Amino acid sequence: MSLQDDISAAIERATGSVVRARVPWSIASGSINRTASIGAGGARYFVKLNDAPASLEMFEAEAAGLRLLAQPGVLRVPQPICCGTSGVTAYLVLEHIELGRGGAPGAECLGAGLAGIHRMTRPRFGWDRDNTIGSTPQINRPTDDWVAFYRDHRLGFQLELAERNGYGGPLTKAGFRLLEKLPLVCAGHHPVASLLHGDLWGGNAAFDRNGVPVLYDPAVYFGDRETDLAMTELFGGFDASFYRAYQAAWPLTVGYELRRDLYQLYHVLNHLNIFGAGYADHARRLIDRLLAAVR
Repeated sequence: MSLQDDISAAIERATGSVVRARVPWSIASGSINRTASIGAGGARYFVKLNDAPASLEMFEAEAAGLRLLAQPGVLRVPQPICCGTSGVTAYLVLEHIELGRGGAPGAECLGAGLAGIHRMTRPRFGWDRDNTIGSTPQINRPTDDWVAFYRDHRLGFQLELAERNGYGGPLTKAGFRLLEKLPLVCAGHHPVASLLHGDLWGGNAAFDRNGVPVLYDPAVYFGDRETDLAMTELFGGFDASFYRAYQAAWPLTVGYELRRDLYQLYHVLNHLNIFGAGYADHARRLIDRLLAAVR
């Protein structure tokens, strides 16, 4: 059987719908995965493709993360249908959502809904499984202390990876010095372990054709809710009504502006490790600002 036949059969087993699988796919390439869509009766499904077997675990974690984000019932996420392997290819099949525009009302719903997701908490930071941030492994070993979790499983992990990738020297030396200062950066800040999207840049949030906010491509774990807000500010794409609605639902605490640099650093280091040296100067500026603030 072909890849398309295997995935069509998996969808049929999961949904009971007969899939019109004989129409040739149009497969697009992204920075991490290849994507396609397939019809089943009156429904369509969005398919992610990558190399097997390495990517199957990544897809299984993404599906589990989407189900978790759906639990609060406050924002729409694509429903996972099935995942598996066919030959040398791993796949994840999701509900296909037609996207549209949200405007200011949609942005307000997104901000309030994100606060609602963050209201879902657990006693410990992390998650019960590891996942990925982009193509980078993300360690989610449950930890009682937020500073220790962020030091060891976020910044420390990325800094060690940067050294292995050839970016050692002044950048990582300053970064490891910052790790020692994290208790000062986070002094007086005691976050709860909130459910996080984990990779909330503008490309991972949109609106369906009715203007309802949609979240996708998560890197979920339980952590400081400010990390999601910091990521939304890193590359832009979220307007003022989004932030007003979030603040109205759950105001941020004093000191966020400094911690925003700390939380953005994780993502900038990850971009350095995935996409290369173009992110090194940005990472060093963030590190230097944080070190200067706690001298």
